Amino acid sequence: MPRKGIVLALKGLAMGMAEVVPGVSGGTIAFITGIYETLINTIKSVVRLPFKTLISQGLGAFWKDINGTWLLTLLAGMVLGVLVGVIGIDHLLEHYPPLVWSFFFGLIISSSIFIARKVKHWNITIIALLVVGAFIAYGITTVTPASASTNLLFIFMAGAVAISALILPGISGSFILLLLGMYTYILGSVKAILTELDFSNLVPILVFALGCFTGLAAFSNLLSWTFKRYRNETLAVLTGFMIGSLNRIWPWRNPSLWLEEESGTQVSQLPLNASADEFKVLVEDNVWHTHYEGQALLWASLLAFFLGLIVVFLLAKFEPSEERSPS
Repeated sequence: MPRKGIVLALKGLAMGMAEVVPGVSGGTIAFITGIYETLINTIKSVVRLPFKTLISQGLGAFWKDINGTWLLTLLAGMVLGVLVGVIGIDHLLEHYPPLVWSFFFGLIISSSIFIARKVKHWNITIIALLVVGAFIAYGITTVTPASASTNLLFIFMAGAVAISALILPGISGSFILLLLGMYTYILGSVKAILTELDFSNLVPILVFALGCFTGLAAFSNLLSWTFKRYRNETLAVLTGFMIGSLNRIWPWRNPSLWLEEESGTQVSQLPLNASADEFKVLVEDNVWHTHYEGQALLWASLLAFFLGLIVVFLLAKFEPSEERSPS
């Protein structure tokens, strides 16, 4: 694999690892590594399904049209990143959560600065859009999760919104599913189909997948259009999203609401002798390190924070220009 392919695979690796961390979006990593617009336009090409090119010009032209080699290389890195993240980052989140959150807190602060510097002309409108983006992202992080719904239209909309959030910097698709109350329902349905061959929930999963495809198609086209015509404004809004998401990844947070994954019941206090594996944290309250209920690891967390700051500026030194212009 040529050097360019290796670098792209490593970026995919970082994106995959980020997706494992709840509240951190792979879109953030794509943004700071200089491939975000290429990713958006490649997704736009894929969901367009250019069969006309395939029929008239052959497989080679079709593969080039969807930017196939680039996408396959990135996806290979992402799959490996997810596997590494499940093993490594999950272990760190379980035993040393302040270190992981401190690193990403520093990463997103420096990323926000880095992306904001790409705005060529600042004015009142651009600043207002940044503030609006920050308030929207912050508001999303403070919403109390809803209850699950089995209405097919709601399931379709949940898929469309979650997949759109997946490619937005600063907002995690899995976190959006949690807010919509659909996280346990969707994962439980998929698990039942795969492990128990229970196909009773196949229709909702297909509807959810259709929603994901529709959301991906619509959102990639929208972002491609806004980048082409309103680049500075789009960068300002996305920078605001990243700033607003910082509330979600504050290093010291105490849980205040849990979800029992089997029943879907929300509880504000864990039952006595309850296994933590049976519950998923839904809401956490940000606290100072002195009030943190676990190991605060203050100095190590500060070191992780500064490491996160430095990483972005190191990546910036090797940042290429966007490999694919908006179409």
